[in-house]
Amino acid sequence: MKKTNYQLFDFLDFDSELPEEKFKERLWVAQRPSGIEIRGKEIVLTVPFHAQKQSKEISLDTSISPKSYLLKLSAYGDNILRVSVEIDAEIQQDSAMLDLAPGTELQRLYFEKNRREWIVKDEKHIVRAIFNFQDPEINYWSSLLPPPDEALEATFFPNGKNPVKINAYDQFFPARKEAIGMAFVENQGKPDRVTVSFYAKPDEKFVGTGERFLKMDLSGQTLLLKNQDGQGVNNHRTYKNIPFYMSSEHYGLFLHTSAFSKFSLADHSTRSAQILVEEPVLDLFLIGGGNPEEITYRYRQLTGFPALPPLWSFGIWMSKMSYFSAEEVVSICDRLRAEDFPCDVIHLDTGWFKTDWLCEWKFNLERFPDPEKFIADLKADGYRVSLWQMPYIASEAEQYKEAKENNFIGPLKAGRSQNGSNFSALDYAGTIDFTYPDAVQWYQDLLRKLLDMGVACIKTDFGEEIHLDADYHGMPAELLNNLYALLYQKAAFEITEEITGDKIVWARAGWAGSQRYPLHWGGDAASSWDGMAGSLKGGLHLGLSGFGFWSHDVPGFHGVPNFMNSVIPDDLYLRWTQFGVFTSHIRYHGTSNREPYHFPNIADTVRKWWKLRYAIIPYILKQSQKTVKTGYPVLRALIYHHPEDKICWHIDDQYFFGDDFLVAPIMNSENKRDVYIPEGEWTNFFSGESISGGKWLKNMGCPLEEMPIWVKSGSSIPVYTQAVDCTDQMNLEDAKEITIDDSFQGIWGHLGL
Repeated sequence: MKKTNYQLFDFLDFDSELPEEKFKERLWVAQRPSGIEIRGKEIVLTVPFHAQKQSKEISLDTSISPKSYLLKLSAYGDNILRVSVEIDAEIQQDSAMLDLAPGTELQRLYFEKNRREWIVKDEKHIVRAIFNFQDPEINYWSSLLPPPDEALEATFFPNGKNPVKINAYDQFFPARKEAIGMAFVENQGKPDRVTVSFYAKPDEKFVGTGERFLKMDLSGQTLLLKNQDGQGVNNHRTYKNIPFYMSSEHYGLFLHTSAFSKFSLADHSTRSAQILVEEPVLDLFLIGGGNPEEITYRYRQLTGFPALPPLWSFGIWMSKMSYFSAEEVVSICDRLRAEDFPCDVIHLDTGWFKTDWLCEWKFNLERFPDPEKFIADLKADGYRVSLWQMPYIASEAEQYKEAKENNFIGPLKAGRSQNGSNFSALDYAGTIDFTYPDAVQWYQDLLRKLLDMGVACIKTDFGEEIHLDADYHGMPAELLNNLYALLYQKAAFEITEEITGDKIVWARAGWAGSQRYPLHWGGDAASSWDGMAGSLKGGLHLGLSGFGFWSHDVPGFHGVPNFMNSVIPDDLYLRWTQFGVFTSHIRYHGTSNREPYHFPNIADTVRKWWKLRYAIIPYILKQSQKTVKTGYPVLRALIYHHPEDKICWHIDDQYFFGDDFLVAPIMNSENKRDVYIPEGEWTNFFSGESISGGKWLKNMGCPLEEMPIWVKSGSSIPVYTQAVDCTDQMNLEDAKEITIDDSFQGIWGHLGL
């Protein structure tokens, strides 16, 4: 049992034994600024940091002289305040994570000083920060304990309204600290990591931080922001950590870094939201807003807006792990058409190479003897081809020698050995170095040949981990690991757009800025009810982290308990299908058969839901066009539309689908669930019955053929009422508007289903 319940050890990562050799690590805590000045449009403060004694009782070591560093304030428009401190590294002014949009131009700041406080204002005379110098009121009674050391007391106003306060005195007695306002840790005389803490109210709630498979309110969680193979969707590991969270107190925080980091959101201390970043620099963007959509929008102004995927991508994708020949693929596509299952994409996973999983970016010509004709024939029948690949090079791969000799892969350090399970980056000989322009060009040329054949989409699988024991051109491995997904997806996205004109990849990993390159899916969920529930949790948090488009494997990726071969129950397949129909993108994928005709007892109902998917594509496209311009994702946590409803901050098994649909997937075999209906007037999408919101529907039953879905009464929903095999057959000008009023008696009648 290693947990100590002391912040110094459990959060700041000091050795709890404090052995003599560990005295090489020392904590330095920020105190009141000693100077302030204007530099250009920014404010720069001089902040002294004082060394602390080597003890879990954190107190000033007066035998060591303080060290001073500069804290810089920058205002990006009216709603974003950048707070940065360079301890022993420079701030990245133009990193790959940033993609500044209009409205984020620097505003000029100035300051006013008096004995009690220093006030920073912008050019509109709006207060953006206050540094407090006033001593607390004292009613002296005892000298049993010494008075607290002074600390940095600062309150920031990113939009001039909502305060974000450094929690300078989160403590029991002065030396028993639960959080530290601002500090850095020195390792062998060299700054190593930085921490900052902000005050958290007793009922404050937190969301976001990436694809988090946890409850909606993350209060009480300490989260490691280190991308890794999630290996499911029911644990703390995740493929997509995003160093951004939103608070119910109307602010967002973007930690501008790719270093391994931690967020402790009212966990180590219920009074503080704490940050630890494993590099000697702190760079924060504090974002103000009146609601989550405004905050997400401004976060996207910093890190980029999602591109709009092509129309065909909103159709059905069919896949499994894996199809192994052109004959097999054609037989599946023909059968889907013959049995009247509309479908747009056939995905070839690990089996299209000469050797399964041995990624060489070339078709196996024995099993796919004429790839160009194969792809063209499928396209003529309305199918696009998507291909799996990965960013790691095996020593057996045809390209290995060229990649190694030209340093297209990061050279491994001495003593490295290779295994061979093919389920991890570490099983491969090297990672493609996307910090090296020549390697990017080399990789894009490999994809170019496939895209020129007619391939429509590249599945940028993996990328959440790299070889940490390798050297890369652009940065140390520890800083590249999290950022790698962004660079990897950017390379594939840009060559795909160049050749095909379509803005799309199918990606698993992610970091800040990855939302620019849609789309992302939820990874290897278990084919189980808890796998379905975990997937939705992850998707909602990802939507609260700047991402607009998201999908998941229907009906889960792997079996339980037999990973490859467990039978998928009919009701799970159908319920997950319904969830997928009301997701921005829908793909069937997994370790065994996923085609609907393998589930004959429910195939007719699945077909009906697939046709419903194509009917609502005009609505999905309309909402997607809104997604790329605003802060809204397609799948929206309830707080996007009801941020003042405290219940909605705790709901992670329902969502808004665009502006108008309220969706509550059934995730059990009992065909029942509790549903929360938010304020407003709602109409059941299948029965046409109306209901007023602001209440719970307890233990609501729903037949297997339907799912609890409501539409905002009075809304107008564009639908495509003609039957089609694929989106190529759709003329969106023929879409019809269905008004959800008293005459609406359910969607099936409008579609003739």
